[in-house]
Amino acid sequence: MRSAVALIAGLTLIAGCGGDVRRRAATPSAAGPATPAAGVAIEQQFEQVVKTVLPSVVQINTDSGLGSGVVYDTKGDIVTNDHVVAGAHRLQVTTPSSKTPLPATLVGEFAANDLAVVRVKNARLTPATFGDSGRLAVGQMVLAMGNPLGLSGSVTNGIISALGRTVSSQHEGSFPGATIAGAVQTSAPINPGNSGGALVTLTNQVVGIPTLTVSDPQIGGAANGIGFAIPSNTVKLIANQLIASGHVKESGRAGMGVKVRTVVDMRGNVTGVGVVSVTRGGAADKAGISPDDVILWVDGTRTPTTTALAEALAALKPGQKVKVEIQHPDGTKEMKTVTLGQLPG
Repeated sequence: MRSAVALIAGLTLIAGCGGDVRRRAATPSAAGPATPAAGVAIEQQFEQVVKTVLPSVVQINTDSGLGSGVVYDTKGDIVTNDHVVAGAHRLQVTTPSSKTPLPATLVGEFAANDLAVVRVKNARLTPATFGDSGRLAVGQMVLAMGNPLGLSGSVTNGIISALGRTVSSQHEGSFPGATIAGAVQTSAPINPGNSGGALVTLTNQVVGIPTLTVSDPQIGGAANGIGFAIPSNTVKLIANQLIASGHVKESGRAGMGVKVRTVVDMRGNVTGVGVVSVTRGGAADKAGISPDDVILWVDGTRTPTTTALAEALAALKPGQKVKVEIQHPDGTKEMKTVTLGQLPG
């Protein structure tokens, strides 16, 4: 994410993660009791994780801000958030081992999941190990690594707070916004500059890419300890396709084959999602949904806005048959059965 924090639908896109958990065990003294062996073991484990994974976390600078990235393979491919690099004319990567910025190029981006891959040529980079996010458990200890506010190589710690969240971000500069299904919620502090970094288990596995944090309107800033990461299984699915072809053909996400906009009535009330155009032969087209129709409900979920529609579809799967209530331009309503397609890349 850009270095400036953007407030969006109660969520804030972020880029960076602050703090440092590299601490040595206290030396026993007359001033207090000795550090328990279990505490020493955990500290040593934290230090080992940082030593192993941090060399794979880089800083990405663009002509409009900075963020983080994680080295994905030995070819110089680096995974990051799309909102970090969207619309950038210049990309530079700084690694922990070299303070000299390296030029980078964009391999591909998939805005729907807020993911992108950039590449650095002729550089010796250390790939991280991406684990299976499907095996995560609530309460599991994790570290977040990145470059908060340009403070490179920063680390914070916390736990997995929840799994399977659906979170959305809105338009920011050239980034159109995203809806992330199955997001990992973590208490590890996340700050601007950490977007695109690594959420790591104590077994040195990257299990997520930190992306969003919650903003509390009552305090006028980020809510402490509530952040979200894109699960590593999603990262691997998308990154592998971007690296192979620069595009995503199998997103694993449901789509209706429509371009839409939020509809507002004469009083300024949001009423539904207006269909601007329909992809020929797509799910909506086959179901008889036409331009100028308004989508009101999908699979029992009301869809007053485009974000609500995206979140409803994020909970569904390609090939699934769902009931969709629409309103025609003449005001009549109709229930359609739609066999969902694949959200295109």
